[in-house]
Amino acid sequence: MEHPSPLEDPRLAGYLLEPLTGGWSGETFLATLDGRSGTAAGNQVVVRYFADARHAEHAARIQAALLARVCGLLPVPVVHQAHDGDATLPGLLITELVPGERGDLVLARLTAGGAEPRRQADALRTAGRALGRIAGALAAVPMPRTGMFADATLRIEPFDLWLPDWVDTHAPRLAESGWSDGEIGALRAVAERAARELDGAPACLVHSDLNPKNVLLDPVTLEVTGVLDWEFAHAGHPATDLGNLLRFDREPAYVEGVLDGYLAAAGTAGGARGEGGDPGEPARRRATELARAADLVALVDLAARPARPATNPVVRRAREHLRAIARTGDVHAAPGPAALACGHA
Repeated sequence: MEHPSPLEDPRLAGYLLEPLTGGWSGETFLATLDGRSGTAAGNQVVVRYFADARHAEHAARIQAALLARVCGLLPVPVVHQAHDGDATLPGLLITELVPGERGDLVLARLTAGGAEPRRQADALRTAGRALGRIAGALAAVPMPRTGMFADATLRIEPFDLWLPDWVDTHAPRLAESGWSDGEIGALRAVAERAARELDGAPACLVHSDLNPKNVLLDPVTLEVTGVLDWEFAHAGHPATDLGNLLRFDREPAYVEGVLDGYLAAAGTAGGARGEGGDPGEPARRRATELARAADLVALVDLAARPARPATNPVVRRAREHLRAIARTGDVHAAPGPAALACGHA
């Protein structure tokens, strides 16, 4: 069904809309009140439109419920309005504009060089620790079982994923993008080992797109000011969000900070340490192992997408990482020189 554009949506009357950069959906806008309706001109909010067919029926209200659920636990925007879609209008979420700079831009600046190496490492460690605490806090939010959120009550529709089956499901798409039968078989063998590592963990709340692009940081203190874009949130494995944070950003100081923040916030819920254990090197190694294993789900999904690598750098990087993993049989592998910085954290 063809929906009106946000510029024509009567629920957004009185707002001037400007697309926000950073995402791939083209559905997020900065909205500024123009003052023509007796409201204070200049007030700004963020508008998320749910017009694409991929969105769940109650996507806007599910996200609003999730933001309410984690408010007080994590820095998230306040919800002003949430509307389900109907026969004529798509779902709509209006939230406050949160201050801060996108985490991917902050990390790019910190890794660009120019600063004294020790100061640069300290800054990366600080930013990593702040991001890791977010993943750890989510890992400590228990859920009754794994699955997708079905409505604004956050009722869970069960969804059990077994990694080797996940690879089999995506194998035709991988083959279309140039993977050989041998590469797919090697990937499946890695998935079988990873699945055994992940099996049995209690379900928790998972953001599922917790990469620095969806997190706002204070550019001075490097603390998190906002966790955004909960479109893919679900009940899942405690290491999933950690895996997302460590997927492509592998500078040693950053990785160290992420792991320390995660282990401190998750405690025993993260599965990397037992009762009373301290977040030392064995716990860091175990957390990294689980994170890389859990992130195979997203890497396989991304690599199998039909998008051209030239137009979607995330798909390109996912394909490169997944091929390195299949080639080496090692979930820690990375393509090219990045493998040297990867290690096993």
